[in-house]
Amino acid sequence: MRAGTLFMRHRLVPVLVWVAVILVLWEAGSWALLNLAGVPLAQSKLPYVHAIVTTSVQYSGTLLKEGSATFGNAAIGFIIGAAAGVLLAILMSVSRWIERLTFPYAIASQMIPILGLAPIIYGIVRDEYISRIIISGYITFFPVALNMLRGLRSVEPSALELMYSYAAKPWSVYWKLRLPAALPSLFSGLKIAAPLAVTGAILVELMGAQHGIGVIMLRNLYYGPSHVYMFWSTVIVGALLGILSYWVISLIERLASPWQPEFRTRGGER
Repeated sequence: MRAGTLFMRHRLVPVLVWVAVILVLWEAGSWALLNLAGVPLAQSKLPYVHAIVTTSVQYSGTLLKEGSATFGNAAIGFIIGAAAGVLLAILMSVSRWIERLTFPYAIASQMIPILGLAPIIYGIVRDEYISRIIISGYITFFPVALNMLRGLRSVEPSALELMYSYAAKPWSVYWKLRLPAALPSLFSGLKIAAPLAVTGAILVELMGAQHGIGVIMLRNLYYGPSHVYMFWSTVIVGALLGILSYWVISLIERLASPWQPEFRTRGGER
């Protein structure tokens, strides 16, 4: 336990140092633009960090409420898209015929720019909640399916031969061998898709929704310099939602597959 605490501290300290350095440089750069360079509308280009923090605290209730709306719908779409991706990956790993039939269409679906698809979906559905779920699921589906399929096919042939030598049934091979082996690849796809799902939900909100962090972002962008700190607060909240989604998936991965090397500290302790 002590070794694990020291390991986490060893990883956390460099991150905190880098964050502190970035914040100091940001604050200094903002002061220089405003007081030395005399750049017009300098705060719109690089606002003070302390002013952004003050605004965020002042409007924390609004930011939390609208951020929760965005995150909740993104999470629902993410879960649906991930489930569909896992199911398709399993079907493709079972049958080459299914893979040849579906995989080209899955790839083709990703050729549609999300910036163009979002207003189309919103225009058809006319429901901001369902639109956010659809776009988040659409973004999630492909990276999960691709990584899951790769993981299912990463099993060592010798391990498969051993299972077959014991007359293991196909469902037993998947449950006891293929699915555990696919977990690292699956979570790689989930960690890629989770922040993108949040981005997709925010993009839909920019199309004219009534609730969500993207709505507040667009409104404050419209008012320009007078609302610059609130605009930057919404941008930072959107980024934090993406980071939060990544951390949640990372935590689930640690609980679901603790045997992975990166989850072990020196000496083999977890």
